Amino acid sequence: MKCPKCDYQLPEGQPSCPQCGIIFAKYFKYHPEPNATPEQALEPVVITLSKDQESSWFQEAPVPGLHLLGRLAIFVGLVIWSWQLISPPIASNAVGESFLHNINLPFHEAGHIIFRPFGAFITSLGGTLGQLLMPSVCAGVLLLKSRDPFGASVALWWVGENFLDIAPYMNDARAGVLPLLGGNFGHSAPYGFHDWQYILNESGLLQHDHALAKMAFGLGSLVMLFSLYCGGFLLLKQYRFWHKNHV
Repeated sequence: MKCPKCDYQLPEGQPSCPQCGIIFAKYFKYHPEPNATPEQALEPVVITLSKDQESSWFQEAPVPGLHLLGRLAIFVGLVIWSWQLISPPIASNAVGESFLHNINLPFHEAGHIIFRPFGAFITSLGGTLGQLLMPSVCAGVLLLKSRDPFGASVALWWVGENFLDIAPYMNDARAGVLPLLGGNFGHSAPYGFHDWQYILNESGLLQHDHALAKMAFGLGSLVMLFSLYCGGFLLLKQYRFWHKNHV
């Protein structure tokens, strides 16, 4: 069948369009087909879902073989990248040396500005909140609005990567040896310039900076591994569907 709104091709029986997100039952209730009789136009559209469609968050329209290969390449790249980021120790700041750190940085700085009306403590914490909220919003939109669970799994991987990105600076709260934006260092910058030095000192947790950093790093690692599991599961389902219809 073809989506009446965006012309996306999808199998019969789908309750909604994975491309634009419209729900067909609601759409046809107010936009009856041109050749429908008045009686048909007034009849509610009933779509019966299979058990898999009702219960699975991983329901997605089949993708062409070329798209499947592209997704497989992204998945393999994320697996390799995950190993490169998770395996080094926190103190090595391997995530901070990655180019993705420069992508996270604008969202971190924007978080300071967005949360500034809530006081100095939340302003400092706002940088961390900003870089966690952006990929979380992307994951939610891709999963719930765009009906793209594979894309959502990639965005979820990005959420986990941001926890890894935060961990070295939490770990550095007392030492203050990591470089900060503008060329300063935590040990030489004014009090509060190092976000996590200020946050942990104000909350009385400065002596636990290493333990908290390990917790953030561990949580980020688990989120990344879970996202890879979800992405791999989706790819396997899509490959089986493609193989069934093309071989």
